[in-house]
Amino acid sequence: MRNREIAELLYETADIMEFQQIEWKPRAYRRAAQNIENFGEDIEKVYEREGKKGLTEIPGVGESIADHIAEYLETGKVEKFEELKGKAPSGTTELMEIRGLGAKKMKKLADELEIKTISDLKDAVSTHRLRRLEGFGEKSEENIARAIENYEKSHSRIPLGKALPLAEEIISALKTELRIRTPDIDLSKIIYTGSLRRLKETIGDIDILAEAKERDAGGMMNAFVSLPEVGQVVSKGKTRSSVIIKEGFGIDLRIVPPESYGAALQYFTGSKEHNIELRNIALREGYKLSEYGLYSKDSGQQVAGRSEEEIYRKLGLKYIAPELRENRGEIKAAAKNALPELVDAEDLRGDLHMHTKYSEGAESLETMIKKAEAMEYEYIAITDHSRSQKIANGMEIETMKAQWKEIEEMSKRFRMKILRSSEVEILKDGSLDYPDEILKELDVVVGAVHSGFAVSEREMTGRIVTALENRHLDILAHPSGRLLGKREAYAVNFGKVFEAAAANGKVMEINCQPSRLDLNDELIFRAKDYGLKFCISTDSHAVSDLTSMRYGLGQARRGWLEKEDVVNTYPYSKLKGVFKKLRD
Repeated sequence: MRNREIAELLYETADIMEFQQIEWKPRAYRRAAQNIENFGEDIEKVYEREGKKGLTEIPGVGESIADHIAEYLETGKVEKFEELKGKAPSGTTELMEIRGLGAKKMKKLADELEIKTISDLKDAVSTHRLRRLEGFGEKSEENIARAIENYEKSHSRIPLGKALPLAEEIISALKTELRIRTPDIDLSKIIYTGSLRRLKETIGDIDILAEAKERDAGGMMNAFVSLPEVGQVVSKGKTRSSVIIKEGFGIDLRIVPPESYGAALQYFTGSKEHNIELRNIALREGYKLSEYGLYSKDSGQQVAGRSEEEIYRKLGLKYIAPELRENRGEIKAAAKNALPELVDAEDLRGDLHMHTKYSEGAESLETMIKKAEAMEYEYIAITDHSRSQKIANGMEIETMKAQWKEIEEMSKRFRMKILRSSEVEILKDGSLDYPDEILKELDVVVGAVHSGFAVSEREMTGRIVTALENRHLDILAHPSGRLLGKREAYAVNFGKVFEAAAANGKVMEINCQPSRLDLNDELIFRAKDYGLKFCISTDSHAVSDLTSMRYGLGQARRGWLEKEDVVNTYPYSKLKGVFKKLRD
């Protein structure tokens, strides 16, 4: 699929447009890019089948953007974009990702200090030239130094939302190739491993493990290094090969025989700390554990290795799900048969955070409802932005009331319960963005902070705690405010936030957007100790976003959550007890 390739092109163009201070277009290009990135079908095949008209059926893709996509698919470039690039410094798109650098500041840096790349910017910071520039100062220079450091850390790893579909695509392509070359080979045991299998929010390189007999291993390696996605073969061997795909990411394939597959899968899934503890247990029990199998120290005979389950069982442990393997108490719990029964995708009955065209969503209310019903949800909450969020086309009260009427009409046509809700801004003083007489008419109030991040921990904590004490607020959305690789979490005392939420019966959101994953696994783990309930919500802005539920679910599982901890696993009759305002 070329969806990500085209999405990256549009994102880059939006950055350059913003640098050149072209109004409104960057937002339109980013929305189109996001929808293409999450589009379930190969955009190239859509174009081959339906032409430009098919492209315009993708939400956010108008005729102009469709023309550009068609030109790119046919020629490999877009002349208009090439012209724009020629007018902007080469490092513009990287610089745009440094927090605190908007288009105006970047232009000033380029014009007055000839800063065109991150390297130039780092040099200007280290020599303190930035602080002498009008509009910056010492504090700005310190903030930008931290932002550069965070950018470099985050960009040394791949976000889960990019790595997981990429790994799935590569494995699918490999299986397709193997069906042609060796149709009798067993393809059921080709899987990604490492931190990706543990569903960490970011990963390093992508590791793939495959089971094959010796006679089939060479053919499998040949198929892997010959995939059209491969840009460079770093190394090729009988049991391991490394490539760099055209998108710039490294992927390793390891092949092991059937008798070692389970041991290798356990070993390469990790984490390192979990594996060390497991090997120590093996030694105490008279075994030696490696990626090849579990062996008796006395006889050297292999006693387990074909499956992960038999490795754990032989060591006296219940099977430990990959997401838990971080050495945070899971091994002791497995020894006591006290592991949590982790929440699963089949447990989820609804989605409590999504947007429509009433605010900044790309789809109509009806389109979002149809897709959610096709996913067999029992209920959804429509949570368009509140009025102070002008940049997100936040709803004035009259617009909201019009939406209520449409929801009422839709409720007659669809099986699902459609909850009238809103993502209501938590204002700087902790009050909510609508008056009480409006808030009490909402089925669910999702509170969120979208601005005013640069305050002290005391101020932000007070702001959020005040909101949690408001009787109308039900859910705290994306509680840390972070954007992976772009914006750090704001300073807040989560102990006090969790205490206030528990005291007032509020629900913590686990936001599934790959750029957020907020709360993260560590904060979920902490919050559970306060007796809090959670919801796993997609924060969808298009129907394609609804499938991102799996990313938030992964963080919930990493945080040891069970079905009962997550309110959108409840049937509607039970959910009403959580949000007492709900009507039949």
